[in-house]
Parts: sequence; structure tokens; C-alpha cells
Amino acid sequence: MSDKPSVLFVCVHNAGRSQMAAGWLRHLAGDTVEVRSAGSAPAETVNPAAVEAMREVGIDITDQTPKLLEYATAESSDVIVTMGCGDACPVFPGKRYEDWKLDDPAGKGLETVRPIRDDIRDRVQQLLGELVPGGADRA
Repeated sequence: MSDKPSVLFVCVHNAGRSQMAAGWLRHLAGDTVEVRSAGSAPAETVNPAAVEAMREVGIDITDQTPKLLEYATAESSDVIVTMGCGDACPVFPGKRYEDWKLDDPAGKGLETVRPIRDDIRDRVQQLLGELVPGGADRA
């Protein structure tokens, strides 16, 4: 791993879970971690309920757009986190892989998305604490 670890969050549409995870990590890690997100079949836009749920905690993800998962992005990432959606992701020796079992916020209301957002926050805090000294204390 380089001095600045890179984390790639992957879900199918790159519109909800992976965008919220990337938003949390950017917010909590600042410039200590390179944050990426992508999907195997990206949506046109980020899920509005995910945008609103993140806005409630002071994180703006309105400038994000779903991106296609590319081989080179996965290859150059230190940690690859899939979002429990059975996504096929290239496997490279020496990479750290995690699969987070999370409900899909697609088509769900804010009341359902909030607990998903909070679960993602907790997982991102734990991951950050493992990647960056003192990272878990940034919340």
C-alpha cells in the first residue's frame, strides 16, 4: 500500500450504497485516503434518497455521478469494497477485499435509507481506523 491508500467502493448502479460510502470516507478521511466508487451497470444519477440522507448529516454528494467500473481502477486500488450485491469485480493478488452486506436503497424512502447510511458510516469509520493511524477518531 502506498503512503496514501486508495479505496474503491463498488455496487451495481453506483447510485446509493457506494456513493454514500465514498461520501463518508471523503468526509472522515479528508485527503489521507484516495476515494473511488464505481458500478458494473451505473445508473444515470445518484439516488435522490441517498443524496438527501447524506445532506441530513452535512455531506453533499450532489456533485457525484455514477461511473462504470473499469479494470484499471480496480487494479490500482488498495482496498476494494463491494456492497453485498453479487457484483463481479476483478481479483488482483495483494489487494484487500471486503463485501459489505447492505440493503439496497434503490426505490426506498428516506426512513429506510437512514439506517443504511448509518451502517455505512460505522463500517467506513472502522475501515478508516484500519487504514490510517488515528483515522477512526475523525468522526
